[in-house]
Amino acid sequence: MKLRSMCLMALVLFTATLSANAQKGWINLFNGKDLKDWNVKISKHDYKENYANTFRVEDGLMKVSYDGYKEFDDQYGHIFYKKPFSAYLLKVTYRFVGDQAKGGPGWAYRNSGAMLHCQDPATMLKNQDFPISIEGQILGGDGEHERHTSNVCTPGTLINYNGKLFTPHCLDSKSKTYAGDQWVTAEFLVLGDSVIKHIIGGEVVLEYTKPQIGGGSVSNYDPKVKVDGKPLTSGYISLQSESHPIHFKSVQLYDLEPYMKDKAKLDKVLAKILKE
Repeated sequence: MKLRSMCLMALVLFTATLSANAQKGWINLFNGKDLKDWNVKISKHDYKENYANTFRVEDGLMKVSYDGYKEFDDQYGHIFYKKPFSAYLLKVTYRFVGDQAKGGPGWAYRNSGAMLHCQDPATMLKNQDFPISIEGQILGGDGEHERHTSNVCTPGTLINYNGKLFTPHCLDSKSKTYAGDQWVTAEFLVLGDSVIKHIIGGEVVLEYTKPQIGGGSVSNYDPKVKVDGKPLTSGYISLQSESHPIHFKSVQLYDLEPYMKDKAKLDKVLAKILKE
């Protein structure tokens, strides 16, 4: 009986160690089964109301769908992972499908985003359109024009680019255009308020620094939350619904916070995971 107890204790400790190590590495934010770790906020609706089943899981995919909408009617939506992060590599595999929802704006055709360093969704007001955040913009080709993906847009935020404060709303990356319904994997390296890099196919297509609260391009927010000039050192991660159907096959995150105080270790871990 004593030996059995010792074996059980050893198993518990081993399992706990594996769990702790897993939290220091890749985390599957989307489990492929349900949305239990995510919270929805759609403009014109209360927090956690998944209007018209906009966000759903089908066939192992997280889907953004509009079959329950009569009109899009500026009902911009975001689905937030349950906890914030500060330093990480986010990897998102997506594809655009089908036709844009009726009434969706022209600029939102095959348009979505991975929102980084978001405000707490519980602080968003009912009619707020976008979270105060840094948007890793996701664009699909329209068959006619060059449309880079992994651009950056700044709802209620500002960034530094090439050493200078960048005040326009969006900045294009140097990625190629991805047309059709093909799967695309985008990576976003976020290191607190120091640097953010957008990566496609192993290539850094955009890099900027010093994300902070400020600027416009966000409406109907609580002014107490928008503290202009405040550095964005951490925040929530969300995925957008902007009127075009999109599927997410995987949403993974590698937590880099444990390595932020040791540059050598951080560089070593980054060299390893960026090859995966």
